[in-house]
This record gives sequence, structure tokens and C-alpha cells, in this order.
Amino acid sequence: METDEDQRVIPFQLQFDKPVASQIKIAEWNPEKDLLAMVTEDSKILLHRFNWQRLWTISPGRCITSLCWRPDGKAIAVGLEDGTVSLHDVENGKLLRSLKSHTVAVVCLNWEEDGHLIRDDNGNISTYEDRTSRFFPPAPRVPRMPGVVSGDTGFMDDNEDSFRELSNSSHQRFNILCSGDKDGSICFSIFGIFPIGKINIHKFCFPTPLVGTQATYRLLNASIYKVALSKDLCHLIVMCSGELIEDNDASRDRRTAGHGMHGLHSLMLNTSIFWKRKNELHQVAQQASNIEDLTEVIRASLSVMCKQWSDAMHTFHEKFDPLSTLIIDHGLDSSPQEEFLSLLGGARTSPPVHQFLVNSLGEVGAKRVSKVVCGAGKELQLIVLNHLQPAAEIIGFRMGELRGLSRWRARYQGVGLDETLINNATEKAGMLLVQVERFMRVLSSVVQQFSNFFNWLLKCIKLLMSEPSDQLLPYNSELAVIFLKFLYDQDPVRKLLELSEADCDIEIELETMQRVKELVHFGGFLDCEYLRRTLAKEFQQMESSFKEAFLMPFSTISEKILCENLLPLFSLPSSPASTSFPVPTSISYYEDSSHAMSSNQTSQNSFIDYISFQIPEESFPEIANCIGIARGFMNDLISVKKGYSSLEAVLLGVPDGYHCVDLSLYKESQIVLLLNETTSSEGSGDACMMIVQANDLPFVSISRSTSLDYWMLHQLKESVVYLQMENEKVRSIPHSVIVPLAVSTSRGVACVFAARKRALVYILEEDEDEVSDAE
Repeated sequence: METDEDQRVIPFQLQFDKPVASQIKIAEWNPEKDLLAMVTEDSKILLHRFNWQRLWTISPGRCITSLCWRPDGKAIAVGLEDGTVSLHDVENGKLLRSLKSHTVAVVCLNWEEDGHLIRDDNGNISTYEDRTSRFFPPAPRVPRMPGVVSGDTGFMDDNEDSFRELSNSSHQRFNILCSGDKDGSICFSIFGIFPIGKINIHKFCFPTPLVGTQATYRLLNASIYKVALSKDLCHLIVMCSGELIEDNDASRDRRTAGHGMHGLHSLMLNTSIFWKRKNELHQVAQQASNIEDLTEVIRASLSVMCKQWSDAMHTFHEKFDPLSTLIIDHGLDSSPQEEFLSLLGGARTSPPVHQFLVNSLGEVGAKRVSKVVCGAGKELQLIVLNHLQPAAEIIGFRMGELRGLSRWRARYQGVGLDETLINNATEKAGMLLVQVERFMRVLSSVVQQFSNFFNWLLKCIKLLMSEPSDQLLPYNSELAVIFLKFLYDQDPVRKLLELSEADCDIEIELETMQRVKELVHFGGFLDCEYLRRTLAKEFQQMESSFKEAFLMPFSTISEKILCENLLPLFSLPSSPASTSFPVPTSISYYEDSSHAMSSNQTSQNSFIDYISFQIPEESFPEIANCIGIARGFMNDLISVKKGYSSLEAVLLGVPDGYHCVDLSLYKESQIVLLLNETTSSEGSGDACMMIVQANDLPFVSISRSTSLDYWMLHQLKESVVYLQMENEKVRSIPHSVIVPLAVSTSRGVACVFAARKRALVYILEEDEDEVSDAE
């Protein structure tokens, strides 16, 4: 017969215990697959299967400070020390996108997906349809720079469709990637690729939660620990350390003196704009992010084309510039063009031209230079036809879509889609298409004239060498004259492509300019100077207009993200090292059964938040070795305004002889604690994992003070719940462990701990009933 003790003790099954080359500092389970991503101290990302099979290893070359999976598990976001957030493909680790949203280290990431389908005003399920595929083939890829190994460009791989899947988000649920840096800035991006907002918690003014009070506070020297967006996208909870200062005249002088309340705080930001306008934001982000992708295609195309043509022209001048020296050495006062024109007119061949054609250049040299120049011209034409022109056409179509949306002011003006800015950007996209057409005509003419010139030159070389020339291609004398007069020492193709020379104007006849101005009355471009600009300059202006147009939604959404509540958790020593003190914290949201939604209710307020944190002994010596848990912070402001507080909290005493290394909130309101023996030295002794059911804990209602100079934990020091090893679900670990603790929410409980340069993955065998409930 089984006893209660037998039923309570569920064994751990060790899945693997493997040495690693460097200490593990971050670990995250894939939310959809049995995949584990780990970051080592030497800034490498390792991806392993559940059986410890390594799939790939990548090294961004910079210090990795945070890690987060996309909700569908198909991409992983990596925060770097220089403020960059990079997205990598789960299949091969390829870099999909890199965003420089911060200026300092990204210390935390959170990627949350809307759990409910988008519905229209009539309650019907609304899905956004991307119509581009109806009119265009798949979007062009970024052209590969010659000589670059596949994958080295850092943007995408030619043989992979993962980037296209990342940017084609019309079929995805709406999701937001949040990133916080060590200076207190938080950035938001839709689908992880389109920046849609940025706030800094230092700029917020925090009112006291009670009605009738006028005191406000500010947070100085804040350092973010963790951010967590609610599952309905309406709230963001931020855990940060900083100095809380009352915002009045008497306290302003104290800010620089450091006399505020320094501690760990929890902030609640109102991000309901993401939920209220998710359909509009989805459509804008879809179009704008794809426009940015295609803009990158055009930029890379221009760069590749400019390099290839410059290399070809360098080869041409390298072979033909010595002719000028030969003319001077022979004491002649003429130019190479004049000598060639004289030869073309049937005059006697001058000694320098004869020496150049027969001895210096020769038939082989002429053919090689012809092949290089004409081959480069054909390559440029292919790049235009396969990459640049299709990208410009799709950009024009997508701008037309955004233009139509911007005219629906009642819906889209609220998310910052400005009709005037979108119209200007649409016009710039149209101008670029005109410039592409002109460039193709110029390029075709130049290549044709180069080819004709070399055909004539080969015939001359054959005649000078008294060799038969019947098999040579024919040439046109008039085109050869035009080439020598206008192209021999000029480069119209490079002038159109060179970004550094993009300020050069193109001469246009007055009659043509007059006709362009007249076309304005018939729907032509309002900017009549576009014909004077080069292709590179037009691209720069188009890109600038896009940035201006898309900055408006970014600024609009940023202004609508406000801080609604502040909860001081515990004080910290005001020493400089306390800002970086590693306090184990965790934030999670669970569906609140007491607020079950009816069919006509929204998803707001259907979740309850749990904030879990370890309390440093120096903060509360009388509450030593305790874990604090607060719940209901997200909706507490509404309750306070009604005259009562819904905030609840509880203190958990860690068993004697152990100290908490890390903690994590798990499914169904379970809290996982990772404990080490206090008496053991580093690398020795035992550890354990304890699972506590949060719903069974005796939470105590917390009253909110009129002054924030009041730490709520004082109310709980008389009612600490002391955990007992024999009364909780405890799993013994025969190792002394350190951070990180990563808990998977897949079938069973999969935990990864870190010992000294070892990765320890355990599987907790659950009861069959528990597993079926989880499924």
C-alpha cells in the first residue's frame, strides 16, 4: 500500500550531465520543441536537442546579455552588449535580422503573442490578407557580393527561406518583442522586426495609487532586471532597481545627493494600445517591415553594381591610360581620343597608337578588357532585372496599400499613419522606378557603345598586324565617334550609382523640365526636380522619406505607453555595486479562473500576474533567507480607485541549511526554487529543486500607503510561511548548482541547471493525470 510520502516523492530522471567548454550563464527552452538554447561565458550560443545532440553553435562576436524565443519557437532573439537585438533562425542559427534599438547592453528580452484571434467590429474573426502575392512573384533576395562566402553578409542566406518566413508575418498571430537595457530604456517591435515604440522609465512621473493624494515620484539611476508583457498585450510589468525620489521642489536638490529610497521596484505600464489597435498595427507593420526588407535589397543591389562597374572601369583605364604617356613620350600634343578619331577617319596611324595597339594592348588584351566591361554591364542588367527593379515595384505597391490605409483616418491616424508623409513617400517610390528605367537605358547604351568600340579596335589591331579580319564582328563608325567624344574619359553609369557622388546634378533641357512641370496638373510628381537627380540620390531621398513616415507611428505609440502603478518591493544598499546585484526574479501571467470571460467580453483582466523575487539579507535582516511573491499588481490600480486593494503577497522562508540560487514561475501557478546547501563550498555539496503551488499559499492582502516611502514586506514579517523539505515537492540534485535555472513547459517538467562548466538537464516524471491535464 502506498503511503502519502510515496505519492509525494516523484523521482528525477537524469537526462544528461555533460561538460561544456565554458560556464553557462543563460539557458532557455524552446516553447514549442524539445530544444535548449544556452549561452556560455565566452558568448557562444549552443542549441541542443533533448538527447544532448548539438544542432549548431554560433558566436555573434560580442558579449551576449539576454536571450528569448519567439512564441512559435521558430526564431530566437539575442540581446548584445552594444545594444543590438539580433534574430536567428532555429534551423541553422543564421542571422535573420539585426536591430540597433538601444545604445547600451540589452539586459532582458520578452516576446509575447496575442492569445486571441483578431475580430472585427461585428465580432467576426478578422485576418489580414497580404495581397502582394496576387500581383507579384516572390520578393527578390539580397544580391550576394562577389567573393563573399555564403552566410557572411549577416543578413540572409541564398539557400534559406527562413528570412522570407520571418518577414511574411501576415499569417502569424500578432506578437510584440520587448527589450530592456541597463539604462532604463524599453523598446517594442512588432514581430521582432518593426520598431513601434520606445520609452525610458527615468522620464515617468509616478503618482501614488490612492485617490486624493498629490505626491508624485521619479526613479533615478534605474537598471532594469526583467520585463514581461501580459498575454493580452495590455500591460507590461517591469522589475528594476533605482532611487525613488519624491518629485517636488524640496526634493529636487536631493536627487543629485543620492538621498532617495534605493531599492527593487515593480512598475506597471499601460500598453493597451497594442491590444486595442492590434489589427491596424498588424497591417502597418506588415507593409512597413517588408518595405524595409526591400529597401535593403535595393541598397545592396546598388552597392554590388557600383563595385562591379568600378572594377570593370579600373581594368579599362589600367590598360588604356598608358596611351597618354606614349603620346607625350613621342612629343605629340594630342589626346588619346583625337588619335583614335584620326585613325577612325582613315588617317595614317601615329607611332604611339601603333605601339599601343600592337605591343601594349594587343588582340588578347583588347578581348579581355572587352569581356570584363561588357560582362560587368550584363551583370548589372541582371541585378536590376532580378533584384532592384522588382524590389522597387513591390515597394511602390506596398506604399500604395499604406496610402489607402492612411486615408482611413478614423482608424489609422490613431496609430500615427500620417497621410501627408505617406503620400510623399509614395511619390518618392514612384520616382525611383522612373530612375531605374532611365538607368537601364543609359546602361544599355553605354554597354552597346563599349562593345562597338572594341569591335572597331580589334579590326584595327588585325589590320596593323596584317592579319585577316573577316571573322570579326561589324562595327558602327558613328557610335565609335560618340564613344570617343562622350564616354572614353567619362562614366555616366558610375555617376548614377556612386552614393558619394549622389549630389551631382544631371543636366536636363529646359523644354523637358517645362513639360515635367506641366504634368503636375495631370497627376504628375509634385517634385519636378527628380530628373536632375541620380539613381543613388533618388534612393537616398526615398529612404529618408520612409524613415520620416514610419517614425510617426513609432512616436505616436511611444507617447501612448504610460506608467500607471509603482510598487516598491524591498530596499537595497545604496552602494554602486548594488545596481548590478544579481537578485533572482521572475514574472508570469496565469489565466484567472475567477474572471472567466463571457462570449462578449474582451481578454483584458482575464489574467493574474505573479511576481516572485529573492529578498537579500542586507535589505531585511529580520526576514532572512526569504522569497517574496506578489500577485494582482496588474489590476491593483483599478481596485485602489474603488476604495480597496487587490494586491496580495506572501513570504516564503527557505529551509535551514539552504539558500536560493534561482527561481522561476512555472505553469499552473507553480513556483520552482533552486536551492544549494549553505554549508557546501563551491562545486561541492548537494542541491535540490523545490516546487511550490502558489495557489495553495496563504496570501495576505496588502494595503497601499499614501506615501511610497513604505516597504510592503514589513506587513508580512510576522506571517512568514516556512517551507519544509518533507512537506513540499523536493527533488534532490547531487551537485552544487548555480544560475541559470531554466524550466520547460512542455510534456513533463524539463529543468536545466548549471554546475561548474557542466550542464545538467533533468526530467521530472509527473503523474499521468497531471500530464493529461497539461496537454
